[in-house]
Amino acid sequence: MNAPRMHIIETYFECCGFDHTFLQGGTSVYLWNLSRTFAARGHRVSIVTPAHGRLDDLRQRYEVEDLPYEDVYALPVVLDPRVWQGFPEQVDLALRTTAHRIRLEGVDLYFLANEYLNQLPDTFYPPYSAKGQDLVFFKPLVFQVDSVRFLRGWFGDEKAVVHAHEPYYHYLLPAALRGDPAKLVVSNVQSNMPITKKVYAPEVERLFELLDVDVKLPAPEPEPDAPAAIVQYQQLTHLHYTYPADHVAIYELTAEHADLIDFLSPGQLDFYAGFRDTPFEALFRRLPIADVVRRNAHKMFVGGCAISDQWLAWDPAEVDRAEVLGGLGLDPALPTFFHNARYAVHHKGQVELMRAVDRVLSEGLAANFVIRCISGNGIDDPFFHEVAARHPGRLHFEWERVEEARVFACAAASDFALFPSKFEMDTFLIAQGEAMAVGAVPIATDQRGMEHFRHADGPDTATGFAVNRSFAEDDELLTAALADRIRQAAALWSDEPARYRELSERAAAVARVFTWDHCADLHLAAFARLWEGRPTALSPELALRQGWFDLLTDEQVTSAAAIEHGDIEAYERRTPLDADAALRMFRTAWQRADFAACERVLDRNPEAVPAAETARLRQRSRILTDGRLEYRLPHAERVEVVEPRRGSARALPNVRTLERTGPGVFTGEAPQAGGRLLLTLSTGRVTWDEVRHG
Repeated sequence: MNAPRMHIIETYFECCGFDHTFLQGGTSVYLWNLSRTFAARGHRVSIVTPAHGRLDDLRQRYEVEDLPYEDVYALPVVLDPRVWQGFPEQVDLALRTTAHRIRLEGVDLYFLANEYLNQLPDTFYPPYSAKGQDLVFFKPLVFQVDSVRFLRGWFGDEKAVVHAHEPYYHYLLPAALRGDPAKLVVSNVQSNMPITKKVYAPEVERLFELLDVDVKLPAPEPEPDAPAAIVQYQQLTHLHYTYPADHVAIYELTAEHADLIDFLSPGQLDFYAGFRDTPFEALFRRLPIADVVRRNAHKMFVGGCAISDQWLAWDPAEVDRAEVLGGLGLDPALPTFFHNARYAVHHKGQVELMRAVDRVLSEGLAANFVIRCISGNGIDDPFFHEVAARHPGRLHFEWERVEEARVFACAAASDFALFPSKFEMDTFLIAQGEAMAVGAVPIATDQRGMEHFRHADGPDTATGFAVNRSFAEDDELLTAALADRIRQAAALWSDEPARYRELSERAAAVARVFTWDHCADLHLAAFARLWEGRPTALSPELALRQGWFDLLTDEQVTSAAAIEHGDIEAYERRTPLDADAALRMFRTAWQRADFAACERVLDRNPEAVPAAETARLRQRSRILTDGRLEYRLPHAERVEVVEPRRGSARALPNVRTLERTGPGVFTGEAPQAGGRLLLTLSTGRVTWDEVRHG
């Protein structure tokens, strides 16, 4: 594509993807592949990152240039006394920052070094246990300030697009550079950290003073107008945590002051805009951060992500299946299932995965499993080792880091790829794309951030098998669904080889579209608009999906979207709500368990809804003669009672599951005062209800 020649500066806490010995996480790989693709297109590309105390290692393999840059200053860090007990109110870190450059494949890599950035040379990232204990916890904050000062000092008035990654690692930068008309800031949301993640506001205010940033922080938020049960439960979803009033949301700092906001996939963008169908959705809509999202939605775009060029270049046909599987002690004649991810049991759904594997193998399923849960410290859960020991010759379990070529061989020798990720934490999932690219048919969670792999499509376009999203730490529904899909997949492989080949070929074709050239195209189109000063506009499609009808013109509002969201006012911006539309809106809301919308329709047009359906709505819960609760909802898979505990919003609630006594029928002890019901529907949607006493 044609784009003006730009200077693109990539900045992140870890930009070491050019050297596998420095690699810590996927963002590094992303940054290096994207940067060198930009450079190959003729753009000037710079990377700014810490040296992490590894300059001597770098000098052994690369030509390292020590730059005439020295920045000596004291960094004031204001400490939250509730966390940093025994520490002073403010610590002043004496720093002397130097800069060093490597020029590689058309990219200038700038490494910043000082007393703090040189710490943790093996792991780079401070352990969370350092919080409140060791000032090395502030190493990423030191880099933020150093990177701002370096960008100002080294690049001066040069015009550049500053592409900063992960809000937690750059929340100072957009505001710090917003007064510089030559620096255009693009904030990249690499992972789905809680959108309400916050930091101590006095810390931010003091650093803004140091950096001469004239930005007023938002006022403290009021207590959310939401039931305590719903607020407390969020800690179990990994989607939201409650902070003291003197904290500020980092996404607010980046979204309000950045020029653009970059996401890795369309589904990730859509998810982060509204948290639709999750236990957090109802609370999110009541929080100030929801307004921040809406105000800045016109800045949001999809820059994409991709599979490595090397992985796409290797030929899976050259992999000897018998040699690879036989070398692992497995039978090459059996269908083979593959999982490859870092060891993160909740994020990656690995407990449920191992339980499902144990279940189907104990039943006698004739299949192989190659399970890689990568961990430099081994696997600390004895259950994983017990399952592996129970199924020799059927399950190969490993956790060591190995050469990429060996991972490729394992994937190419497999028939199916298992990726039951949870809590919507995966935003693109390169590992799933890699496995699909070599023909492995995916069995994966129907997460928004992964929907581009099309494993949850309809029968004519699906690449594999889907299981519902999961927002529970110990999820039997996910375990059962995984076991069921594994059985289906093994039967398909054995009984319908032509259908299996069709899925395999489709999976490879879909995955191979995600190249770094395509990712560069998406980014350069957005960067060019910014570079040339062309305005951005809210996507009407995004607004319709999120139900932001007040941001749309009457012509942009669609009846279908209004019905989907149960919004009578939006519907009537186009046409009156007749009986047929009222019934469709009622039934759509019923299927989503949006009972408030059902009631709004009944208030407006009660005659449009058959009496039996009205009764089903009004009588969905009742107290039995023995005092227990009976709850009826045909399309519910699980109903849980969530009761708040006394104390702060950070207390964990009491959660118990009602017994399923029939299809769509659940019974158990009724919730105490303030309790709520958490519903998991057959679609995977999770939402809330109250107990109605008939």
